[in-house]
Amino acid sequence: MLRYIVKRFGQTLVVLFCVSVIAFLLIRLAPGSPALMLAGDGATDEEIAEITEKLGLDKPLITQYMMYMAGILRGDFGRSTSYGMQVIDLVKNRFPNTIKLASATVLFGCILAIPLGIIAGSHRGTIIDFFSILFALLGQSMANMWKAVLLIFIFSVNLKWLPSIGMDGIEYYILPVITLGWQMSAEVTRISRSGMIDTLHEDYITATYAKGIHPLVVRWKYAFKNAMCPVITCVGLRFGTMLAGTIIVEAIFSWPGLGQLLNTAVNQRDYALVQALLLLSGTMFAVINFAVDIINSLVDPRIKLK
Repeated sequence: MLRYIVKRFGQTLVVLFCVSVIAFLLIRLAPGSPALMLAGDGATDEEIAEITEKLGLDKPLITQYMMYMAGILRGDFGRSTSYGMQVIDLVKNRFPNTIKLASATVLFGCILAIPLGIIAGSHRGTIIDFFSILFALLGQSMANMWKAVLLIFIFSVNLKWLPSIGMDGIEYYILPVITLGWQMSAEVTRISRSGMIDTLHEDYITATYAKGIHPLVVRWKYAFKNAMCPVITCVGLRFGTMLAGTIIVEAIFSWPGLGQLLNTAVNQRDYALVQALLLLSGTMFAVINFAVDIINSLVDPRIKLK
């Protein structure tokens, strides 16, 4: 286990280095300049050049990258040009909001999808199996933006039951959680159903039936645990995606999280903020993938960590 942890830690460092390079280059290849954004449309060439020099953008790319990495090693992610604040302070303010939304979505999706998928896989060909397939098909085929607008139109505009923007109370979570959770629960339902069907055809399951063990015990005690490994992987990756910031949903519901922050940073060519958010996203994905591997090995001892 220790060797595996050291190996994965080394892989994580390589991944984060690659993420930092890609983020550094991509934002600079995009059209537009933060100096031009700060100077405004009526700025002279001299004013733009002065701001460019002040931001250090007149230096060679390799020099800019080395300065950026040196700042990260000191815990300094730079200053946001669009917000006028330290990037680390912005992330600290917004990250808890994204964690709340992502956690509520994952909880909603798992509570709805896992029992539905397991029951559907255990009763293949029945009406509940048909319903689960339809539920998964609809959830994965509809875009989050379309679902968000539809939910706002029905429950906020017409019925006036729920608020559509902000996060002042628990009622503000309902629409964005349903928007994100339906797509996630659709995928988890499909995967848990497939996992349950495959597990129920294993030889050891046939042996438990032959021993006269009750079918409910077989399904929930023996088959359920081994069907969960792909579900755990799916939920972990989805959770990582939402922690990285659900840009469209957060923008539609005016949710003050990382997604909305990243949207503003890209539009304003805020180099320091974009680089920090992408690096944070890469770190979270690496940590969650590592945690998923460990959890899967504990759930199914047949999985060996090397």
